[in-house]
Amino acid sequence: MSEGSNTPGFRLVHRPRRNRRTAAIRALVQETRVTADDLIMPLFAIDGDGAPEPIASMPGQQRWPIRQLVRECLQLAQLGVRGVAIFPKIDPSLKDPTGENALDRDTLVLRAVRAIKQAVPELCVITDVALDPYTTHGHDGVLTADGRDVDNDLTLERLAKMAVLQAEAGVDFVAPSDMMDGRVAVIREALDEAGFSGVGIMAYSAKFNSAYYGPFRDAVGSAQAAGTTLLGKHTYQLDPGNAREAALEVELDVMEGADAVMVKPAGAYLDIIRQTRENTDLPVAAYQVSGEYSQIMAAAKLGWLDLKRTRDESLLAIKRAGADMILTYFARDVAHALKHGERTVEPFFEHQAGI
Repeated sequence: MSEGSNTPGFRLVHRPRRNRRTAAIRALVQETRVTADDLIMPLFAIDGDGAPEPIASMPGQQRWPIRQLVRECLQLAQLGVRGVAIFPKIDPSLKDPTGENALDRDTLVLRAVRAIKQAVPELCVITDVALDPYTTHGHDGVLTADGRDVDNDLTLERLAKMAVLQAEAGVDFVAPSDMMDGRVAVIREALDEAGFSGVGIMAYSAKFNSAYYGPFRDAVGSAQAAGTTLLGKHTYQLDPGNAREAALEVELDVMEGADAVMVKPAGAYLDIIRQTRENTDLPVAAYQVSGEYSQIMAAAKLGWLDLKRTRDESLLAIKRAGADMILTYFARDVAHALKHGERTVEPFFEHQAGI
């Protein structure tokens, strides 16, 4: 029996469907929304003055020469996106086992940051602090003498220098993604001593040893994307099964002076986002990583999923789990849709709102 029918039947006091009856009611009672203010767009930088390079494993994403990168940042700001995270793909000839190019004051990412900040000073710019784009082995730090692991403390020295150089270039947040023990404390001390107490640290606090990073490693040209198997990242990234260990990593980063903490990946770790939200009052970021993006794009291309609805629902889930900000390759498209008044995640039976 439908509600409002004169036919005798059930006397139901509670009918939650009343609050879903029309689009206007649904909008009024919606508990969680994703806005452009929530989004951070990851962007890949390359050298040269040529055309942007499409990334085959990430349909719709490109590697941007600096001039075009700046133009993209201007457009993102106009759409209402508040932040960008810049990742470099450097020439392989500049790589070495210890990632020396990361400490070059004229390295690609620093030139990109300076150009962006000059053109769009109001845009929040975030840079990655890790050595994997710069090393021939593709790992996030300097290897031990026997080449079988990453040397934690030697890597910390380089990360601190990287962070100071990035602060000098004008970033708003440095984002250590390396998962070395103690790196937030070391970076905070280095930034403060160099006079950059106002530069924040957005720590990749719960970064898991995930299979979802493959397209990203292709995008930045790291060695593992090319198929090397010198060393797995299981000695420094979190085991996907360990929630308590993730909580410990977040707690330590908070104690060491992080200004925001991050969970990566996002979609497969919504429980960790929720756990992190409940355990800290700091802003919580979540990274919808390359593999999450690419699987949605691939399924949509095959006609198996509705791209816009799946995209929007995936982001809504991350926000609902407790993320304050989301790094996502969908940022531009979602901001564009919101700016032009498109509703997101609207029920399928919109044309039969009374049913």
